[in-house]
Amino acid sequence: MIEGKKFSLVKPTLDTPFHVDFEWWRQSDRNWHVALLDLLCPEHRQEFSEMSEGQMIDWIDPETAEVRQVDGLQNVIITHCACQEDFLTAHTAMVDAVFRLLLAGGNVPMTAVELGERLNRPADTILRTLAGVRVYKGIRPLNT
Repeated sequence: MIEGKKFSLVKPTLDTPFHVDFEWWRQSDRNWHVALLDLLCPEHRQEFSEMSEGQMIDWIDPETAEVRQVDGLQNVIITHCACQEDFLTAHTAMVDAVFRLLLAGGNVPMTAVELGERLNRPADTILRTLAGVRVYKGIRPLNT
């Protein structure tokens, strides 16, 4: 357990929203920048390879018009790379698929049911994977 981080004793359900917990990346000494670089399409990989880590830009949610600060790499993933055919396929590993789907959607929390519908995968399998003790790619229940 990460010191200072309290975990909920409430077990997540199919209706519990999940998101990518950026604080987990920071506290776990994970390199967020490298994880995002791995998601770039070939067109942007070289262009952004020298971008400074943590460079933030404004991103406008197309559905709510809410303006949020996002990592510049996350923005190019949302606006271009996630739109490419091979960004998310039926063969993408489940945890990677959830991670990519959440990032592509601006990290708007989604339940296991919503994730399952979007990924065409069983919601109960997604829930069992994400609700376990191990945290995969910072994907955690909201408010834990």
